[in-house]
Amino acid sequence: MNEIDNYIQQFPQDVKESLLKIRGIILEQVPKAEERIAYGMPGYYLNKKPLVYYAGYKNHIGFYATPNGHERFADELSVYKQGKGSVQFPLDHEIPFDLILKIVQFRRDQVLNSSL
Repeated sequence: MNEIDNYIQQFPQDVKESLLKIRGIILEQVPKAEERIAYGMPGYYLNKKPLVYYAGYKNHIGFYATPNGHERFADELSVYKQGKGSVQFPLDHEIPFDLILKIVQFRRDQVLNSSL
């Protein structure tokens, strides 16, 4: 097991399943993404640039699409608690995997286009 696997394994089964699904979305959309623990959470990098991060917490999953992934999806994210560069998806509600997919695709395209 690698450090991402170890990170995910520490959570209860329902949280673990959501974290694994987010991980799967990222790796499916960005198969060349580099996975590593950064800031104490799973982080994904493409062309050495940050793509997205996520983290499990007691009552929510944190998702971080810096630097501006949140700005592009402000309307869709407005129903969730947010901080600077972060959004919290409560565990007692359905996790918006389709929205996460769109954000990952957006960030992937941003990073790839900035590399040209």
